[in-house]
Amino acid sequence: MSEMIKTESLRFAYPVNEGEKPVYALRGVDIAIEKGSFVVVLGHNGSGKSTLAKTFNAVLLPAGGKVYVEGMDTLDESLLLDIRQRVGMVFQNPDNQIVANVVEEDVAFAPENLGVPTEEIRRRVDAALEAVGMEEFVTHAPHLLSGGQKQRIAIAGVIAMEPACVVLDEATAMLDPTGRREVLSAVHRLNREKGITVVLITHHMNEAEDADRVIVMDDGRVAMDGRPGEIFSQVARLRHLGLTVPDTVDLLDRLRRNGWDVPLDALGVEDCADAIARALGKS
Repeated sequence: MSEMIKTESLRFAYPVNEGEKPVYALRGVDIAIEKGSFVVVLGHNGSGKSTLAKTFNAVLLPAGGKVYVEGMDTLDESLLLDIRQRVGMVFQNPDNQIVANVVEEDVAFAPENLGVPTEEIRRRVDAALEAVGMEEFVTHAPHLLSGGQKQRIAIAGVIAMEPACVVLDEATAMLDPTGRREVLSAVHRLNREKGITVVLITHHMNEAEDADRVIVMDDGRVAMDGRPGEIFSQVARLRHLGLTVPDTVDLLDRLRRNGWDVPLDALGVEDCADAIARALGKS
């Protein structure tokens, strides 16, 4: 499997006042994200996870090191349009990304600005809305939709550009549990059925359970990197980094500390219940 995004010794510092020393938000990040994978990036506020996300399609440019998108250097201005067509961004507040008064017009906005022919725009709009389960809302007014529905429209607007990768920067942070489930279901479907690479930046631990890979950021560096079961079984280390664990892992950890023989990598509710049932059968 080839690389979608690669960083090499990536550093980034936000501007400071004259005479002040720069404070680095990213301090030498080396990661490679494979095409077609579903990657979740976790970290407490200020860990650098959202800054990292914004370097993936050149919203932010490196202060040191490199970011490559399908081998293209984000510092090469001549490649900027190609890079942003390949990596689409979905941000926290969908109201900031919705620009039209009708759903289909909003989804068509980006392809129109790219000069895509009219018939192809129609195909892309229909396909994008179907991909996120919003095809029945094609003529609706976006401002009348729920938060989860708005965010799915924002995602449709991005995938109408037919990117190879979608980066969601805290895209579920403002949503209620129903809205989060709607958005997660949509992006998992895009990943599973269309092979779109997904990078999900979040602070909701449960959203990482079904990922292929979890990256944990701390103080601008990669602190942990592995499969969800590997990461969440390290409960003490995660708590040391100021993070919680999924509810299922928290329950299993409490049982283990009380002498139960249960694993910590049973992340799903059914897997957790099966693990507890097996432990009960042994006792």
